[in-house]
Amino acid sequence: MSTNEIIKATIHENFIQFLHQKEQYESRLAGVFLERLQKLVELGVSINMTELHTIACIGEQEPINVTSIAEKMDLSKGNTSKITTKLLAAGWVRKTQLSDNKKEVYFRLTAAGKKLFAYHDELHNKEQMRMYEFLDKYSESELDFIKRLFGDMADLYR
Repeated sequence: MSTNEIIKATIHENFIQFLHQKEQYESRLAGVFLERLQKLVELGVSINMTELHTIACIGEQEPINVTSIAEKMDLSKGNTSKITTKLLAAGWVRKTQLSDNKKEVYFRLTAAGKKLFAYHDELHNKEQMRMYEFLDKYSESELDFIKRLFGDMADLYR
């Protein structure tokens, strides 16, 4: 096996290890997050991360309709409709209509949904700062390479 092939194999092994560790980290983080969230906003119903991200999507874009939510989150309209129905029933979101379009239904956050959105946003900001601190050890040229690498990897898995 050539040196180049050995390096590629090692990169692949490291990538797989990274994916496993990231999955475990996100699972732990989601568990802690949902547990804290339960106490903070006194959830009467369970909520999963996709539902929470739907709340975040609505909070960032409101008013927004099912089609736009589905596109932004890369979900089917049917799945998005089920999620928004659950969020409506739980009192996290409300339906509205625009004054110039009474046919289309749009979603906005309720006061409780806004609390949830703010807490979720705070967590994302902390994670972003954690990533920025991690990346501080790399030079500008290394950061350019990392940016290209992750862009290419995202394309690989589309």
